Amino acid sequence: MLEPVVAEEMDLLAKVLSLLSELPQTKTASEAPIVRELERLREVILSGDEAKDISALSEQYHHQASVLNQLRSAGAVEGVDPSSPYFAHLRLKENGKERDLCLGRTTCIERGIRIVDWRDAPISKIFYSYRQGEHYDEEIAGRERIGEVAVRRMVRIQQGALERVQSPEGDYALDEKDSDGWTRAEPRTARLQGGEGVALRAFKVGEGQDRRMGTLESGQVMRVDKRLPEITGLIDPLQFELITESRPGFLVIRGAAGSGKTTVALHRVAYLAFAEPRIDGPETLVVVFSPALRNFVGHVLPSLGLSNVRIVSYREWVAEERRKHFRNLSIGVRHDTSALAQRIKLHPLLSLAMERYVAAHPGEATAERAIDDWAGVLCEEELLLAAAQEIEPDWDSAAEIRKFVDGQRVQLEAIFAALGGDETAQAELDPEDDALLLRAWQLRVGPLRSSGKKPLRLRHLVIDEVQDFSALEVQVLLDCMDSNASITLAGDTHQHVMKHSGFSSWTDFFRLLGIPGTEVDTLRVSYRSARPIVEFAQELLGDLTEDEDGPEATRDGPPVELFRFADRGACVAFVADALRQLCTDEPQASVALLTPSVAASAAYYETLERCELPRLHWVRDEKFSFKAGVEIAEIDQVKGLEFDYVILLDVDATQFPDLPEARRLLHVGATRAIHQLWLTSVGTPAPMLASLGES
Repeated sequence: MLEPVVAEEMDLLAKVLSLLSELPQTKTASEAPIVRELERLREVILSGDEAKDISALSEQYHHQASVLNQLRSAGAVEGVDPSSPYFAHLRLKENGKERDLCLGRTTCIERGIRIVDWRDAPISKIFYSYRQGEHYDEEIAGRERIGEVAVRRMVRIQQGALERVQSPEGDYALDEKDSDGWTRAEPRTARLQGGEGVALRAFKVGEGQDRRMGTLESGQVMRVDKRLPEITGLIDPLQFELITESRPGFLVIRGAAGSGKTTVALHRVAYLAFAEPRIDGPETLVVVFSPALRNFVGHVLPSLGLSNVRIVSYREWVAEERRKHFRNLSIGVRHDTSALAQRIKLHPLLSLAMERYVAAHPGEATAERAIDDWAGVLCEEELLLAAAQEIEPDWDSAAEIRKFVDGQRVQLEAIFAALGGDETAQAELDPEDDALLLRAWQLRVGPLRSSGKKPLRLRHLVIDEVQDFSALEVQVLLDCMDSNASITLAGDTHQHVMKHSGFSSWTDFFRLLGIPGTEVDTLRVSYRSARPIVEFAQELLGDLTEDEDGPEATRDGPPVELFRFADRGACVAFVADALRQLCTDEPQASVALLTPSVAASAAYYETLERCELPRLHWVRDEKFSFKAGVEIAEIDQVKGLEFDYVILLDVDATQFPDLPEARRLLHVGATRAIHQLWLTSVGTPAPMLASLGES
């Protein structure tokens, strides 16, 4: 005998499917009458028979053309899909009466069917904001609605058949072995948990996995500031050895996500400054991958007593230096550089070609001549091709370089027109041109200049996430170093997400920089994430991993879980419920909802905002708050950051095919989580998630 909840849902589905089958087929307005009228009007206008009414006829023609355009752009009217008509069932009790309402992807309120589009129907707010048994008082569609949520259930319907019902009464699933049988499990509310506020490295292996916010031991303090902490008292022996390395030259730190690469690099600056106070000055530069990472680590050095060291993102630094050295080249930077242009401008062939071009074209040591060098090498097809064949013999580059040069000639024509005074010229630089121009300056004019036209000489340089910089970009910085300078490079090839940067391996990278034989020190302990997260992140890499033995984790935690949904609306409801509970349990927790695209971030923010979640923030332009709350951002914005909890959204096969760049991007997203990691999929999950069973 069926459980009452299941029987009720099966009856409701049968009723909906029956009513849908009786609805007349949705028709789309015909184009034919409009097309015929347009042809008639055109003939009349061209004939000139009604010249005195030509104005009125033209207006009529344009009106009909506009109607036709709207009709064609609108497409067919979307109807309710009988194979999966809705994903949620809501029963509201108002004024002593009850009525059922279903949430789906299409609105259909006709002949007893009440299905609303969860994305824009005002009534859907009740589903996302209240639970079963709760009373509501909301203004909806201009009138006050007061009542009680009598029923709130999630359902899964596939091919017109009910497969699952999730409700407070139980979690019911169709038994795969018996099509007529159902199994019941206790209602399981998936919860984010793990103990935000626990200090990094606070527990031994096996401890801390059941930690909750508010249950900290006496003397422990919640970490309200979510930026990178200063952890001098927690440094392990290997980290201490790297920090106290004081000899001039290169120190290269490789390590897994969360192993402390950035922390070691920053603490090394403080150690060196203790022996040489001049290190705490403008002659020390810390270069990071992004503005978000700059803000994340920006307060560590001041907390260590250093106030004059500059921390900059590479793009900010190189753009500032380009404007300083090429004052006449005051044009904008484009944001839609083609992948081909980006790849070639970051490729090592450009560095080699530029060196040879400058050597072959003697001239004055001026900024103007450096601009000519930069422009000239971008148009020298034969030189670029020869450099490409020398550096990457297996690359069939001729067609790509020809296409690249053709595009650059058009772009440069506009730039030189603007320099000549043409205010109408649409002149823009690619972001990669900043480093190329500075490299041209170094080769033609000499060292970059600081204030007062003195050579820019750095005593210490830190480059974080170095695997995502091109060799040419790093070379520009290295040529600013003092002869006795020390240099710290920190990176992790597993987190290499800039596929056009040209980085392939540490050995090749050092060879291109002219520093072969450099040793790499490896940090193998991951302090940030719990063991299940570390192990899952390694599985994501597959054969991309460099070491047989993965990083060591210092503590256990909840398992990584995958949640599958047939509709994004169901995913939003699930996430909203979990976050609402977390805000109650752990009000100081930080959560990152990471998406594959800006469009997905916008969609989730718009719908979750209607759920009235506290402290919900959509991150744009990498402006993270680093405070407690929920931040929505794209995965490619969070490299180097960390959050108490992470939910990777829309981890579907279409968004994340089994390609190296997709695996690395998911690895980066997963390793941002300190305590717990969830993934959601609407549709077919990404193939690299095969090890995760559905929760």
